[in-house]
Amino acid sequence: MTPTDQILDAVATGSHHDPHAVLGIHPDTDAEGTATWIVRARRPLARSVTAVFADGTRVPLEHVHAGIWEGTRAGSPSRYELLTTYPDGPDFTADDPYRHSPTIGELDLHLIGEGRHEELWRVLGAHEREHDGSLGTAFTVWAPNARAVRVVGDFNGWDGQGHAMRSMGASGVWELFIPAVGQGSAYKFELRARNGEWVLKADPMARFAEVPPATASVVVQSSYSWGDAAWLAERATSTPVSRPMAVYELHLGSWRQGLSYRDAADQIIDYVSAQGFTHVEFLPLAEHPFGGSWGYQVTGYYAPTSRFGHPDDLRYLIDRLHQAGIGVIMDWVPGHFPKDSFALARFDGEPLYEHADPRRGEHRDWGTYIFDYGRNEVRNFLVANALYWFEEFHVDGLRVDAVASMLYLDYSREEGEWVPNVHGGRENLEAIRFLQEVNATAYKRYPGIAMIAEESTSFPGVTAPTSRAGLGFGFKWNMGWMNDSLQYIKRDPIYRSHHEGELSFSFVYAFSENYMLPISHDEVVHGKGSLFSRMPGDHWQKLANMRAFLAYMWGHPGKQLLFMGQEFGQLSEWSEGRSLDWWLLDQPTHAQLQQFVGALNRVYREESALWARDSDGAAFTRLGAPKWNPNVIAFARRDWHGNTIVVAANFSGNPISSYELDLPETGVWDEILNTDAQLYGGSGVGNLGVVHAGAGGRASLVLPPLAVLWLRHRTDAHIPSPTQG
Repeated sequence: MTPTDQILDAVATGSHHDPHAVLGIHPDTDAEGTATWIVRARRPLARSVTAVFADGTRVPLEHVHAGIWEGTRAGSPSRYELLTTYPDGPDFTADDPYRHSPTIGELDLHLIGEGRHEELWRVLGAHEREHDGSLGTAFTVWAPNARAVRVVGDFNGWDGQGHAMRSMGASGVWELFIPAVGQGSAYKFELRARNGEWVLKADPMARFAEVPPATASVVVQSSYSWGDAAWLAERATSTPVSRPMAVYELHLGSWRQGLSYRDAADQIIDYVSAQGFTHVEFLPLAEHPFGGSWGYQVTGYYAPTSRFGHPDDLRYLIDRLHQAGIGVIMDWVPGHFPKDSFALARFDGEPLYEHADPRRGEHRDWGTYIFDYGRNEVRNFLVANALYWFEEFHVDGLRVDAVASMLYLDYSREEGEWVPNVHGGRENLEAIRFLQEVNATAYKRYPGIAMIAEESTSFPGVTAPTSRAGLGFGFKWNMGWMNDSLQYIKRDPIYRSHHEGELSFSFVYAFSENYMLPISHDEVVHGKGSLFSRMPGDHWQKLANMRAFLAYMWGHPGKQLLFMGQEFGQLSEWSEGRSLDWWLLDQPTHAQLQQFVGALNRVYREESALWARDSDGAAFTRLGAPKWNPNVIAFARRDWHGNTIVVAANFSGNPISSYELDLPETGVWDEILNTDAQLYGGSGVGNLGVVHAGAGGRASLVLPPLAVLWLRHRTDAHIPSPTQG
């Protein structure tokens, strides 16, 4: 039976929720009750339409209403194409999107509804594939509040009336397979809201996008062949907390401007290898419309930014880094997203990804929306996104941005501007459950990776396992250490003796979490100046303070992170709009600082006492002296095999000769690092490479000004055994 004119009008305009129920091929019976097949197609302005079947049968269709054509076929059905003629154009033969079965299965839809589809990117979005004997692209999108959804793109003149999607029922998913559409095609979704208005949106699951400021999604498939199997196998057997970890934080667009993912590979490898860092951490590489957000306002969570090339080019960069022995961490932003009209905001005409209550769904400081962590599909979107970067791009860790803003309902809100949880508290219980789920799932699937929390409060158990009600992160940024130590080091040395606690207070809580010590991009922007510019004194003193601060940081319990440019004493604060001041390396003093950082990393990596037991308070001892000097801070670090390193810092502006310090053991201590060495631009004060500790470990040291010494106890080398490792 031919549908009513009202239904045909809806199909003709692409506003019907189930166009496949009308268009395509459907079983029917003729007047005698014989089984037949009815074919319908939308071909407005056509002169004639004929269904041409694979067996050679041709079925002429007749126009019935509003550009909808209809005809009947006897016998069994088979694949067919539509031959269309137009009054003023050539004949046109094409496959019919509406003859195809759904490209998403019932199990996938069930898992999506439950919020448990760990590989969501494989079923939602745009995927080029062969389906029902045709090559094309399967489009799927979650939009439960939409009344109709259409695919628009460069393949249909951005007019989606002929490419309306079908609703897959209560799942809220919409689906359409479009033959002959392939890689490189630009597209968006056009969604009809409950109020009847149409909104045009980029694909939330797009895996590639146009180069900003263009905003369309792009069909893409990967053809990359990885070569990092050995790296991944070794990673799966290791635990980052007990390995050396010195991270070089890098903004790809301004490290050296103009580099693509592929162009950057050799240059980053050469530089980071020479500097001795173990990992590179990229500021967010997911697609974002505004470069000034540095990537922290994401519109394409599954799309590496096209600013630097194709997604396979990013795979190439990461693969090359792995083959060079360098780990890759990427910043990830699940805490909020921007209000850009083309993206996630009010996706199907009303709150969907964001919490509907503005007291919980809007971020005042950043002018963004906050995810609705209590909704299964939204939580699934984010959990699967984390897994996506591990699975598809082999990243070794995700640094999770702004965790504190997720944990607290009253974050940056005044009294009366937030809604308590079900227990009357301020904790965001839904966000906590999300963080526990994403961490537990990521570690289950990818052992050896690192989930890192940028968390600035004293929330308990950030790095405790989820089995013990912790959040399950591998590391937490030590923001307290960062603030206190920078406050201390910027003081003139003559005043530091009154503020020793700013540097030593971190020892009180250093082992309460698995910490990473960050001097990140946030500390060198917004008028704060560069790390070099914060140091007191003249140029020589600034450099001496830099070396001392970094050696103290590298010796302190915890892993290290340093933002690009600080390793050679960048003078000006960072700007995303220009490259680093590489010309400074033409000045010998800045080249010496860079050389020092390279040496610092190399010695650090060689000395397991500095990293093997970072979170074990039993492996740390604060060292005393017969006469207390508030400008001197000394402590010892130990590994599992008895190897011991002493870090002794003199943050005063004068050398201290014959300083008596009680070392952990008697005997000979080699001076393996002296930040005042002339090689690094220092004054050359030191202990001639060796310190002798007498009875009780008492030693007399020369402490250079504004300097840190690393001393290693001279013992027989440890020989691994089956029982002792």
